[in-house]
Amino acid sequence: MNEQHFGKLTPRMESFRDKLLSVTPQVDVERAMITTEVYKNCQDQPLAIKRAIMLKRVLESMSIYIEPETLIAGNQASANRAAPIYPEYAMGWVIDELDQFEKRDGDVFTITEENKEKLRSIAPFWEHNTLQDRGLAAFPPHSKLFYDLGIIKSEGNITSGDAHCAVNYAVVLSRGLKDFSRRAQEKLDALDLTDYRNIHKSYFYRAIIIVIDAMKTFAHRYAELALKQAKQAADEGDDKRAEELRGMAEALEHVPYEPARNLREAVQSVWLVHLALQIESNGHSLSYGRMDQYLDPFYEKDLKAGLIDEPQAVELMTNLWLKTYTINKIRPWSHTQFSAGSPLYQNVTVGGQKLVNGQPQDATNPMSWLILKSVAQSHLTQPNLTVRYHKNLPDDFMSECIEVVRCGFGMPAFNDDEIIIPSFIDKGVAREDAYEYSAIGCVETAVPGKWGYRCTGMSFLNFPKALLIAMNDGVDPASGTKLVEGVGHFKNFTSFDQVEACWDKVIREMCRQCVIIDATCDMVLEHDTADILCSALTDDCIERGLNMKEGGAHYDFISDLQVGIANLADSLAAMKKVVFEEHKVTPARLWQAMQENWEGEENERIRRLMQEAPKYGNDDDYVDSLIRKAYDVYIDEMKKYHNTRYGRGPIGGTYNAGTSSISANVPQGAGTLATPDGRKNGEPLAEGCSPSHLADKHGPTAVFKSVSKLPTEDITGGVLLNQKMTPQVLAKPENRVKLSQVTRAFFDQLHGYHVQYNVVSRDTLLDAQVHPDKHRDLIVRVAGYSAFFTVLSKATQDDIIERTEQTL
Repeated sequence: MNEQHFGKLTPRMESFRDKLLSVTPQVDVERAMITTEVYKNCQDQPLAIKRAIMLKRVLESMSIYIEPETLIAGNQASANRAAPIYPEYAMGWVIDELDQFEKRDGDVFTITEENKEKLRSIAPFWEHNTLQDRGLAAFPPHSKLFYDLGIIKSEGNITSGDAHCAVNYAVVLSRGLKDFSRRAQEKLDALDLTDYRNIHKSYFYRAIIIVIDAMKTFAHRYAELALKQAKQAADEGDDKRAEELRGMAEALEHVPYEPARNLREAVQSVWLVHLALQIESNGHSLSYGRMDQYLDPFYEKDLKAGLIDEPQAVELMTNLWLKTYTINKIRPWSHTQFSAGSPLYQNVTVGGQKLVNGQPQDATNPMSWLILKSVAQSHLTQPNLTVRYHKNLPDDFMSECIEVVRCGFGMPAFNDDEIIIPSFIDKGVAREDAYEYSAIGCVETAVPGKWGYRCTGMSFLNFPKALLIAMNDGVDPASGTKLVEGVGHFKNFTSFDQVEACWDKVIREMCRQCVIIDATCDMVLEHDTADILCSALTDDCIERGLNMKEGGAHYDFISDLQVGIANLADSLAAMKKVVFEEHKVTPARLWQAMQENWEGEENERIRRLMQEAPKYGNDDDYVDSLIRKAYDVYIDEMKKYHNTRYGRGPIGGTYNAGTSSISANVPQGAGTLATPDGRKNGEPLAEGCSPSHLADKHGPTAVFKSVSKLPTEDITGGVLLNQKMTPQVLAKPENRVKLSQVTRAFFDQLHGYHVQYNVVSRDTLLDAQVHPDKHRDLIVRVAGYSAFFTVLSKATQDDIIERTEQTL
């Protein structure tokens, strides 16, 4: 960490951080037990009421505590970094893996024998009675083949909550939760219940009133605990801590039910709401939105009034990030491989632009700087920090961002206003809303408080595996299963036009299957798991009387995720060049070499030929034009389809592309046979839209140029680009200036969407594999998120080690 530039954590925050990093995550069963009891006793209740009662009981009954170092109250589970079990989503994998949590190759969790027995005791109630059970049963048989074979993966959508959104924190702070309850009550009172649709709406409104009342109780529980601890501190002679705890109690008596009156109350209010949303649904990518915009008025007002100074505000914000890191989530091992490092993707966005009298202006403010500094001091994997870039972003702020990059924990990521805002407006988002967008989760974007679930992150589609199926006349070569009506076998092709034709036909059918799988997941989510609090805090759910899955949100665009883009590019270029132009190998012989995994002297010779073909990431139009054309087919097909909310209220209801593949490139690569780019069976695929390992030979500028040729304006779900360089490169001031300049050029001249930098050396990573205890603090950028390197599986570690190290 760049302590010389950003300063150190205060001693108590340093102590808090050390405690959190020394914790071995455990499995928590409190929520599972409470939820099971509620579901048993409320089987006759409408879904909205049952879900509201569940959240109310959890918030009233769960264990609470206030850490001795903290200035902010609120915990997700009975211990920090403990991961609750959410049985209504899935229980089968929990029982199957109970004895494996501590034996995992990465993302390890402990669980006591007592808690194992508690989970086993409730398992019979959930048999054939979870979201996952209903989701798997609901998949149309043919579509389920694509799921079972790992071609289209959507496990995360039926084993946990949806999330991928940011609620309207600005309104929570200015009006308090009581305003949402008031609005729900007014709507409830005005309903004509002779219309059966209004009876359904009445459940939603009643549920909102229940959960907001529960939030008030939740806060008051902490207020009572704070007063109790204040008395203990005073009795022990610690007057300073007693005063802090009394101030905390006063805040908790007020927020989040009432509007926040100062920065401390605003931060406490945001944290409790954020926490409760996590407790409600177990979703991930629950994000803070444009925090610098809604917190800065409180900060500047408090500064002027002498209620806080900058060091105190920095400590308060580092406290928030430490609390954010306490949230944890356990996933099935099969899904964990897609989300290595237990990420929660809790994004906070700073910078960008705002409209003043209809004209865009730079939006950076004192809180923007404060968030950069506090995130740098905290040096954690959460929150996921994003800077909204635009051509008038001040040079000094951009330089400060580069200093944070230099800290070596993969943040901030940069998203480009100049392409995202016009893309939103083009899709029907109001101009004033488009300028308020924030990053959600990894690199995806949405308008906080107005956007439905899943702005991205639905199904993962394996592009290289789709190509192999296309080349094999629509048959999955790994299993021999006929999936799609093809156009013939690659062995018999005589021109590259036939390759493009088979891709066109097969990928269009894959798109159709993605939509079917997505719709099935959404259908069972809507039927089983209404998220009342999250919906209440999202416009226009209260106005419409519909939760987010029913079409309550103002906007509702989603995207699927495409994995292995660079492998597809390199494979197409290799086949075109080596097979059909230079005729150095026949289609039949290439197919044989791939089926034999390139083993044997002659197969290895063919492999080297394929590897020598032009590679994506080097600003070579030969290969870049091929991936653009192939991707355009996918996008053209996806534009034909709608999600389940289409026509039910929201603007949108359509699909976008997205490349935020998180760590899916590793497990999807493990299930993909050898590909024409020379990749071997089981090797990881390229992540995001980044080039394949070591394929990019001409530096970051060439990579930026290749990426910019993708149909970025249509990949609104996020264009994920990782670049890796060593700390030694950025140790030189002139190179930090170069990085700033090359980043600006990527956005200003090439209209890039996103970029983030991993600043770590290969030698450090290799040493961390051998001596993990010496590298407890080592953080790497996995994909659109950061993770502690030593908690990752070896396969994911190896994938990160092999990425190209760029120079400037």
